[in-house]
Amino acid sequence: MWRSKKFIIISLAAILLVGSTVGVVLATDNGDENGSSPQARYAALLDRVCAIYEENTGIIIDPEALKASFVQAKGEMRTEALQNRLQYLVEQGRITDEQADQYLEWWQSRPDVPVKFGFKGHGRLGGWGRPCVPRE
Repeated sequence: MWRSKKFIIISLAAILLVGSTVGVVLATDNGDENGSSPQARYAALLDRVCAIYEENTGIIIDPEALKASFVQAKGEMRTEALQNRLQYLVEQGRITDEQADQYLEWWQSRPDVPVKFGFKGHGRLGGWGRPCVPRE
């Protein structure tokens, strides 16, 4: 009797594993021919924003200039957040002003290399259940 229960439990576990694997593969294999990649959606969004702005104001915005502005604003906001965090650490007494200045100097002089997370080459999904998409 114990063997039949064990067989049923193992069979159910195997069915659930196969079913979930097939579901994940089908969910991620929708193809990019219709522009479903994040880069394609981002480019479409920028184009749409430029078109709406032109309709509302009559002024044409270059999508590349808008993209560059987004990148610049993101960098400025990131630097401002880092400065606020360092100031907070100085106020808490965890670091000194000199250490904060050294860290900020290091942060601003580091190479501009994107950090990619995930395990490339380990399965179709690139690691933890989502594809590793290079950022531009």
